[in-house]
Amino acid sequence: MVIRKRLHWFRMLFIWEGSILPQILPRLIALFLLSTAVVIFHGELFRFKIPLTPAPFTLIGLALAIFLGFCNTASYDRYWEARKLWGGLLIDARSLVRQVQTLGDAEKDHKDIREFANLIVAFSYALKHQLRQTDPTADLARLLKPEFAKSLENIKFKPNIILQELGQWIYRNKKENKMDSIVQVAIDSNLNRLSDILGGCERISNTPIPYAYSVVLHRTIYTYCFLLPFGLVDSIGWMTPCIVSFIGYTFIALDAIVTEIEEPFGVEKNDLALNAICRTIEDSLTEMMGDKIDLKPASNPFIID
Repeated sequence: MVIRKRLHWFRMLFIWEGSILPQILPRLIALFLLSTAVVIFHGELFRFKIPLTPAPFTLIGLALAIFLGFCNTASYDRYWEARKLWGGLLIDARSLVRQVQTLGDAEKDHKDIREFANLIVAFSYALKHQLRQTDPTADLARLLKPEFAKSLENIKFKPNIILQELGQWIYRNKKENKMDSIVQVAIDSNLNRLSDILGGCERISNTPIPYAYSVVLHRTIYTYCFLLPFGLVDSIGWMTPCIVSFIGYTFIALDAIVTEIEEPFGVEKNDLALNAICRTIEDSLTEMMGDKIDLKPASNPFIID
């Protein structure tokens, strides 16, 4: 994900990093060249004049804008829900560690609490890797006990098993009278929220926007854009390539953004910065355990995770 400060309005016109332009530029060039050819041949195709006017494009453009707005809203809702789920993960992680550190009357075992904190951090990394379908072995190996990390190698839903281990940790401490039933219930309620976060992320990841919507939107946008030069050439003449390219940029860019943020857990530049969120969770819990972390700010003004 690219995060940067808002620039002056004029400089915003020329921003490249973080925009969708590099991705769609070849398509815009193709559209510009087609429009130029239409101007050169005066809207004729194989000596046959294409009888199009701006009127049908006005009607189609209005309907297309409404449908594109619907798809954009649906995609952003998925993106924002995913961000709220990961924000909730950070909050619940802090709450869990605070609870096991401060609640109860029994003397706290610092090493045991550290194991609990590491399990929570491992849960966040395992969830990230599951959503991105990447290998979590390195992260789990440094955070978990070797035997437990080894047992997760052939497990498909690793975050769920780590969540189960967190529950076993609470059970052991309750059995050893290190916490009473009230504390156990309070901590278990936060574990249930971690389970809700896991299920919510899996729901978003496994249920994309219906494919039929994407096909209809994609076909309509490109048909509209590549027919548009024939409808404008007689009214605006040599300005046709510029106007068509600008209109094409608007529609094609929105289509590309809808596709990109529909899956918010990926590694595209506008997807969620899951690496940064996981590092925040780890650093936050590390500080709560009394250890120091690196306080140096990132040298790169952009965060791409």
